[in-house]
Amino acid sequence: MERLIYLNCISALKARIDSRKGLVQVLLGPRQVGKTTSILKLIEDYYPKQALYVSADQVFHADREWLQFNWQKAQEERKILFIDEIQKSYNWSETIKSLYDASKRAKKPVQCVLLGSSSLQIQKGLSESLTGRFQLTNVYHWNYKESNEGYKLTFEEYLKFGGYPGSYQFINSSDWVSYVRNSIIATVIEKDILQYHTVKNPALFRQAFEILISYPAQEISYTKLLGQLQDRGNVELIKYYLSLYEGAFLIKTLDKYSNKSFKIKSSSPKILPMAPCLPYLSILDKYSTEETGRALELMVGTQLVRLDEALYYWREEDKEVDFVLKIGRNLYAIEVKSGRYKNSKGLEAFRKKFPNTKGLIITPENYLNFEASPKAFIEQYAL
Repeated sequence: MERLIYLNCISALKARIDSRKGLVQVLLGPRQVGKTTSILKLIEDYYPKQALYVSADQVFHADREWLQFNWQKAQEERKILFIDEIQKSYNWSETIKSLYDASKRAKKPVQCVLLGSSSLQIQKGLSESLTGRFQLTNVYHWNYKESNEGYKLTFEEYLKFGGYPGSYQFINSSDWVSYVRNSIIATVIEKDILQYHTVKNPALFRQAFEILISYPAQEISYTKLLGQLQDRGNVELIKYYLSLYEGAFLIKTLDKYSNKSFKIKSSSPKILPMAPCLPYLSILDKYSTEETGRALELMVGTQLVRLDEALYYWREEDKEVDFVLKIGRNLYAIEVKSGRYKNSKGLEAFRKKFPNTKGLIITPENYLNFEASPKAFIEQYAL
């Protein structure tokens, strides 16, 4: 686990640290994918005497004074300050801003690296207080290549169990379900969501998650989702729940593509659980042909999310396109075919409506090449 994450994520962070541009470095991503392990390995390998590592999760009250103490210690000892679980420190963004600005004025800068696992909390702090003062490095769930090289997972195993490397040791054990549900999902919901956000009915909130992960790579209306909850609510409640699960890196929702923005905002969402193991919790059995197709489509979607570009789906009547990717002025319509029968009339209809679109079909045969470098693959093979 350490080696793979170190190579695929931390090398970029190390380059930014070594550039000494003076910006706060932020490492942001899901729980249980190896952020802390990777940082500790980075410190051990490259900064054993230059780093001060602290975690807001390991103190009773990580407040302003705690941050000030560690900042000043790093400043006096000329060390790189690594602060883990920064979202757990009260009013952290304002405090870091104050310390950063004061150090800059005094010409005694501190190299600071912040780690977090709650997107909503971190992004809010970054946008409100640290604008222009930070660089963001994103961490993601493990993809197939990483899982295969690190733990020898087969493609079929990854379709069911992929995403969280800590769970791989339990794949052939009855403990797998318990580990994912209790050590990962329950922890994320309790520590990254309910601890910081108001949810009037936590039981309903958890039920909503079970419903959402049962629709992998599928479009579903807000009213249909609402109708499956065992309580009264409204569409705004569902949208709020979705935003919280997105902020905790559990789910990503895609809007329907349109060249008219008001139609995008009013569309039904397409649900992308961010790790293949999440929807498998609703099945726990051999995949049907249709379920295998959805699992592959989900894998493609999660890799497209990594590009951090505008990503949509498209549908009109019985014609649909799995993913619509917009990079600058370029528009790509992407279909995923897993072997189950699936015609290309959606791709053809979309390109007819949006003539400058380039089309691409991803299959199990070319998936590994796509995953190795999604953007390069799309630019090379889309026609």
